[in-house]
Amino acid sequence: MSVPQYRPARLFVTAKQRSFAPVIAGTPELPVIDWSAVGQAAPTLVGASGSGLPTADVVVITWADAEWAAMQHVFCASSVAMPYSDRNTGSWSGWTKYAVGIPSTNKVSGWSFWGEWRLVEIGGKQVLLWKSNTHLDFPGQSQLTAMMQMLLKEVKPGLVVSIGTAGGAMVGDHVGTVRAVSAGTMYEKGKAQGSWPEYANGWSAAGTMLDKAGFGSLLMPVPTTEGDLQGLVTQFNSYYGSSYSIFDLDPDGLASGDTQPKIFDETGGGLSLLTTPTFVVGTTAGTYGTYACIEMDDAVLGDVCKAAGVAFGFVRNVSDPVQSAALPAEVQGSWGSAVYDAYGFYTSFNGALAAWAALVAAG
Repeated sequence: MSVPQYRPARLFVTAKQRSFAPVIAGTPELPVIDWSAVGQAAPTLVGASGSGLPTADVVVITWADAEWAAMQHVFCASSVAMPYSDRNTGSWSGWTKYAVGIPSTNKVSGWSFWGEWRLVEIGGKQVLLWKSNTHLDFPGQSQLTAMMQMLLKEVKPGLVVSIGTAGGAMVGDHVGTVRAVSAGTMYEKGKAQGSWPEYANGWSAAGTMLDKAGFGSLLMPVPTTEGDLQGLVTQFNSYYGSSYSIFDLDPDGLASGDTQPKIFDETGGGLSLLTTPTFVVGTTAGTYGTYACIEMDDAVLGDVCKAAGVAFGFVRNVSDPVQSAALPAEVQGSWGSAVYDAYGFYTSFNGALAAWAALVAAG
């Protein structure tokens, strides 16, 4: 089994922290999406020519390979089921790498393009899908800021939406919970939490399919089973030489997905997610429990968009719930990584669907 190319640094205490590729037995395909069940049509692929980026009404950004696979399925290829093995796919037909304007000086080794893009139409809106190759943890904040500035300049969107996996912050959120917000706070190590900068705006998904009764019928419960979770524990203990039980690693049962995935539309309000460039996890003690979730890029995007007067929102799925406060930090991160790797493909499917729904007016 291949290892995902991009792992969130928020799960690793040190750069040398080891990780393993977990194996689960229950790996159903992402289903064909019956858009007609909610009175809608699938997104339409739009061709684009030229060496530059096309203009679009909306930019939707995602980050890791499993998230990209889910985006590809929901926005580009929903008429065909997608197997679990596609979660680590590093390229998709129809996507174009974009490197125009990459700084010619002080280039970072191993980083040669901003990201990859594809254009679709959703509800009469042109939507540029963007798989970022530029992150807060690599190559760094200045490059991520430059990427967002470039996208605003070239694409001229009225709205930017970032989607993808996140760590849990709310103690009750099971794996697969989706939270949509319109604010991001930047974690600053060594400074009082109340002083951390927040970037908020008034974008709201009210009146869209996200809040329409019946939208939940499109969602897929995260296929966690007792046997697979016990298997993860066995693999975890074997790899790390430990002897934890499932009750030690997951005392509140949050690694088990809800029978019906929960979607929270908290856009237009005061709730913010937390962006961190380093190891930070929420715990069962309520650490960072005032935030929607924890991820690694969005507050930077919010800063740039707010300065430019462009609306923005974040639709994040909980791929690794809060961790046991009783465990050492390294164990928290390693267990979170195992859950993330096993189920991030499925949680991202529901997150991508929620992002689609937030762009479509309810009929």
